[in-house]
Amino acid sequence: MSDLTDIAERQAGPTPTRPAHRDPNVLRWVGAYTASMLGDSVFFLALSWAAVRQGSPAEAGIVTAVSAVPRALLMLGGGVVVDRLGPRRVVIGSDAVRCAAVLAVAALLFATDPGLWLLALLALVFGAVDALFMPAVGALPARITAKDQLARVQGMRGLAVRLSSVVGAPLGGLGVALGGAAAAFALAGVLIAVSVPLLVSVRMRELPPDDTATAEGGTAWRDLRDGLRYIRRHRVLGPLMLVIALGDLGFVGPLNIGLTLLADERGWGASGMGWVLAGFGTGAGAAALLLTVRGRVPHAGYVVAGALVPGAVAIGALAQAPALPVAVGTALLIGLLAGLSGALCGALLQTRSAPALLGRVTAVSGIVSLGIAPLSMPLSAAAIGVWGTGPVFAVSAVVCGLGGVVALCAPGLRRAELPK
Repeated sequence: MSDLTDIAERQAGPTPTRPAHRDPNVLRWVGAYTASMLGDSVFFLALSWAAVRQGSPAEAGIVTAVSAVPRALLMLGGGVVVDRLGPRRVVIGSDAVRCAAVLAVAALLFATDPGLWLLALLALVFGAVDALFMPAVGALPARITAKDQLARVQGMRGLAVRLSSVVGAPLGGLGVALGGAAAAFALAGVLIAVSVPLLVSVRMRELPPDDTATAEGGTAWRDLRDGLRYIRRHRVLGPLMLVIALGDLGFVGPLNIGLTLLADERGWGASGMGWVLAGFGTGAGAAALLLTVRGRVPHAGYVVAGALVPGAVAIGALAQAPALPVAVGTALLIGLLAGLSGALCGALLQTRSAPALLGRVTAVSGIVSLGIAPLSMPLSAAAIGVWGTGPVFAVSAVVCGLGGVVALCAPGLRRAELPK
């Protein structure tokens, strides 16, 4: 009887893949991710506010930046843990720890005034847990949907990030206004808590037999070396990591501290800078929506390069914008192109990686984006102080454009396609 069933299934052909945006399992994950990112946005606003109220501006800056240290130092190890234990288990555990830590600090702030040391400790805990959370978040989509839906999931993830950045800050400000930093921390904890039951309800796909074999055996150190060797030798992933690094290095400085200094130099003020950021966010949101609706972009490798190169030109042009409306339009174009190239890089990373190694691959990408790229912010600020915005934005554009050149010069990446 089972033989007849197998024959019937083969004759019927493969079961059609349910689109990710209509898959309840994927939607539960997206809902959990959105709630967690909203909690993150509220948390960082509350942390900044509390640190400014408790200490000097320099001390507040140290507190808000301290979480980056354990995140950068531990993320490679976090990728190994994710591949060994499974991304779902790690995401649930890390979100539960983050929730408990934030709510505990909120309770202490309601009851007493513990000082900066508590905020610094919370930032360190958050950074250490993020070293597990971020690789797990990157590895989970490949275990909940088919490969041909991963680009669409990247688009949905991008929409969640845009929503959290737009809604999170006002929510955090409302919390601070109603009950100070303690209320904002409590709100952040509640939002993160919402993600936990949604994550528990997410169903996982089994790894293919060859990927399961890759995940078993060996020490943690050997697993780490195997992951790095796998990336280095891969025809797509190796050059893709370099493209991500160059794109982020050329993008993070100008669109963060550089934009603030540019707005001050041109007399646009805080509202003008807000309009430019809104233009960027709108463009990035449009790119995420495009991937969510289409689900696949043909000739993905060529599109990555084709988005990076004109996007780099637009970064250089932003510093030369003669008026605020031109700057807003330029920022919209940068957001559209950067959002498209970034989402496609993420989709290629996920579809070209063995699922059993995806935690380690995501960890390397995370260190590039969160450990190396932020170094460009103080360097950009110092360079603008010496040479001005125009030359620094131009150099950043060249660095970003080199990412597109690498994508064009690497045959494996240039010809890379997303699964149909």
